[in-house]
Amino acid sequence: MTTNYFDRDVAERYDDLDDPMFSPAVLGPTVDLLADLADGRPALELAIGTGRVALPLSERGVRVHGIELSEAMVDQLRTKPGSERIAVAIGDMTETRVEGRFGLAYLVFNTIGNVTTQDGQVAVFETAAAHLEPGGLFLVETLVPGVRRLPAGERFAVFGHTGAHVGIDEYDVATQRTWSHHYSSEDGETFRRRSIPFRYAWPAELDLMARIAGLRLEHRWGDWDRRPFTAESAKHVSVWVKPG
Repeated sequence: MTTNYFDRDVAERYDDLDDPMFSPAVLGPTVDLLADLADGRPALELAIGTGRVALPLSERGVRVHGIELSEAMVDQLRTKPGSERIAVAIGDMTETRVEGRFGLAYLVFNTIGNVTTQDGQVAVFETAAAHLEPGGLFLVETLVPGVRRLPAGERFAVFGHTGAHVGIDEYDVATQRTWSHHYSSEDGETFRRRSIPFRYAWPAELDLMARIAGLRLEHRWGDWDRRPFTAESAKHVSVWVKPG
C-alpha cells in the first residue's frame, strides 16, 4: 500500500493559486494536450488530487473519472464547482480498478515518483493499461532525474531558497530513492520541516515498464507544448499506446 503523504493538513493548503502550476500558462497547454489526446473519449486521472487538471479538462467536455489515495484531497475537490461531474474512486493507483474503458489515462506532476518501488511503478502502468480501450493512451508527466547536478559523492541539491522556504533534494543513487525536504517558515525564524520520499526513473526505464504492461511508446515531448525532448530537457511528457 502506498503511504499517504497528502493528509488533511496538506490537502487544505495544497491549492496555492500563486504557485505556477495553477497558472493559465501551465494549465492551458496541459488541458489542451489532454483534450486533444482524449479526442472525445472518457479519461481516467490517476492521483486526481484536488482536481487541478481534472476540473478544467471536464469543462472542455471530456468525461473524467479519477482514482485518489487521499480522501482529504478529494474532500477539497468536492468543494469546487463542477466536481459533481467527476466520479472518484478512493484507492491506491497501483491496484484500484474502476468500471468502464477509457481512451486516455494520465498521471501528472511527477506523481509516478510518489510510488517508491520499481514493482509499484510497474503496477501503476498495469493499472493504466487495464483501463484503456484498444488504441487508448497513457500519459505521464515527470522530471528527468536531477542527479546530473550532483558532484561525485554528493547527496544533496538545493532547489529553492527564500526567507520563507528552503527546499533540498536528497539522492541515493544506489537505490534510485530521493527525498524532498521542505523547510517552511511564516516568520522567517521558526521553520517546519516536511520530507517526502520518491523514486526516480529514467525515461528508458519507464518505457520498459510500459512494455511490461503491454504498452508501447507513442510520443515523448519536453513539455506540454509538445516541444522536442532533448538531452537538455528537465522534464518529459510521455505517451504510450495500448495496441489494438
